[in-house]
Amino acid sequence: MDKFRNMEVMVAVVEGGSFAAAARQLDISAVMVGKHIQLLETHLGARLVQRSTRQHSLTDVGRSFYEDCKRVLEQVRWAESAVERSRAAPQGLLRVSAPTTLGNQVIAPLVAGFLLDNPQVRVDLQLSDGRVDLAGDGIDVAVRIGPVVDEGLVARPLQPYRMVIAAAPAYLERHGRPQRATDLAQHTCLRHAVWHNRTDCLLSEDGQTVDWPDQSRFVCNQGDSLRIAALQGLGLVLQPEVLLADDLASGRLVAVLPDCVPMARPVHLVYLPDRRQLPKLSRFIDHVLQALGQS
Repeated sequence: MDKFRNMEVMVAVVEGGSFAAAARQLDISAVMVGKHIQLLETHLGARLVQRSTRQHSLTDVGRSFYEDCKRVLEQVRWAESAVERSRAAPQGLLRVSAPTTLGNQVIAPLVAGFLLDNPQVRVDLQLSDGRVDLAGDGIDVAVRIGPVVDEGLVARPLQPYRMVIAAAPAYLERHGRPQRATDLAQHTCLRHAVWHNRTDCLLSEDGQTVDWPDQSRFVCNQGDSLRIAALQGLGLVLQPEVLLADDLASGRLVAVLPDCVPMARPVHLVYLPDRRQLPKLSRFIDHVLQALGQS
């Protein structure tokens, strides 16, 4: 019996919430996931997971065993990395997490440059707007937008995340340029679908907050689609500066109301302190800080 593999499956089941989620993460069938759990239960002589037609839940023994499995697997990963830490040249797999838009526009190009300079390194870049658990998800380093929450992580500040209001020149010629945030109510404003009750879309004017107009002819849950609509002259768009930077520089979009945009949010590069000595990680951290770090 491969005890370590069974432990990996157990952890994946708990953190994924189901056999199916664990199967997708581990690239095996849900039936095989069940077999691994059954082997563990037979070996231990105890029920770890209560199964029903609707859901799976941990027994008390299973919950305790899961916590122990996480600690054991982390120690195994640390032991395996000892060989890598002894080598001067960066090599091996580096797992990186970043928010979707910032990751697409900024981090992915930095990763490409890093790989060109370090041919023995492989990178698994995971883009998601959810917050990952570095230790639990096996992530070496992550980029996070927002205030730093004390999780025992090293946090290095990067350039702030700024928002921009912009429109195509053709739209501004037809409808005029808004002079105040309250003027936006008379304009066609493109809206992101997940902005409800978020500070991303709160504008400022004379010390007061103004909502980005709630009614829009075009709503989308993807920022680049809103950008494309703005380029075609459909309306005003409020999006991250990193997404619109090339269009603003070329004149395809024009920034308006620069004093009314939402407050810039902090960005940090975070990682576990005991992984700093890995050559692949330390070199990547230096690479990112050189491009995006604050003095």
